[in-house]
Amino acid sequence: MPRVFIIGDIHGCCKTFTKLLTDVIALRKSDKIYCLGDYIDRGPNSKGVIDFILHLRNSGYSIHTLRGNHEQLLLNSESNPRIKELWLNNGGDKALQSFGAKSILDLDKKYRNFFRRTKHFIQTKHFILAHAGLNFAAPNPLTDKEAMLWIRNFPVDLNYLNGKILIHGHTPKSREFILSQPFQSPVNLDGGCVYKGREGMGSLFALNFNERTFLEVENID
Repeated sequence: MPRVFIIGDIHGCCKTFTKLLTDVIALRKSDKIYCLGDYIDRGPNSKGVIDFILHLRNSGYSIHTLRGNHEQLLLNSESNPRIKELWLNNGGDKALQSFGAKSILDLDKKYRNFFRRTKHFIQTKHFILAHAGLNFAAPNPLTDKEAMLWIRNFPVDLNYLNGKILIHGHTPKSREFILSQPFQSPVNLDGGCVYKGREGMGSLFALNFNERTFLEVENID
């Protein structure tokens, strides 16, 4: 059985992300890696995060990428000046700086394709992954893409999940909160990695789904 790891919000913390995969997880080509989105913004090296993911894929590793609200802001900034301003004020300036770009139009095609091909959710027989969570009040929670990117503090319909575990990021939580979570829906993996120095935060978390254990790397960026 392949090992399965699910990784929370990275936000440009490339050194921390690399350490998690290479030193802590000790990535194998038989592993399956799922990233919950928000690869970019706020942290120092958004480009490095994407480059590392693309390198792993090109090297034959299985790494699946969801879309976070920050990737959506980047994509929307291409055609909407108001959204671009919102994005820049929420860390997009750091992302563009790392790419040496003034706008998404300056990005190499491989990066634009990467962002456009991210998924709003991933569902297996064991779990459902979405960046922010699901809107269980919707007739079909898997069609509310806006909620998958932005929702917070949502009630969970266990009948709908039918035994699957809902795993998300988006809402930063303290290390104590992350590590104390029981293995039941929902599981939040956003440890506020980019908020190094903020009380209780500043770590990148992964869930070893097979062993039901959390892995942690403190921000080294």
